[in-house]
Amino acid sequence: MRGGLPDAPIALTSATMSSFAKAISPAVREIRILCCQSGQASAGTRQFITTHYPTLKQHNPDLPILIRQAKGTPARIFARFERGKEEHVEVEGLSSTDVASRITQLLNLS
Repeated sequence: MRGGLPDAPIALTSATMSSFAKAISPAVREIRILCCQSGQASAGTRQFITTHYPTLKQHNPDLPILIRQAKGTPARIFARFERGKEEHVEVEGLSSTDVASRITQLLNLS
């Protein structure tokens, strides 16, 4: 438990985004979001960033959440866990809600 909050992530939906943001496991060391700044296939990822990044950062101020946008970059989310373990999910062409679901799946790998 970290700060009175459970260590395991919970399901991520628009209704539970605040709860999810507070429940990121301390095993997660970094989240990296890569996408194209103008491509249609990255639109859901950009919407996820616009909608949820402030909440994630507010509730996890010490967790590095990096956003990298570059023309032609396929939308992907990387998570680095303790002991250097790194996993990623492809989110190209997904809606903001689907991106949130894939992030939940990714963070449950810890």
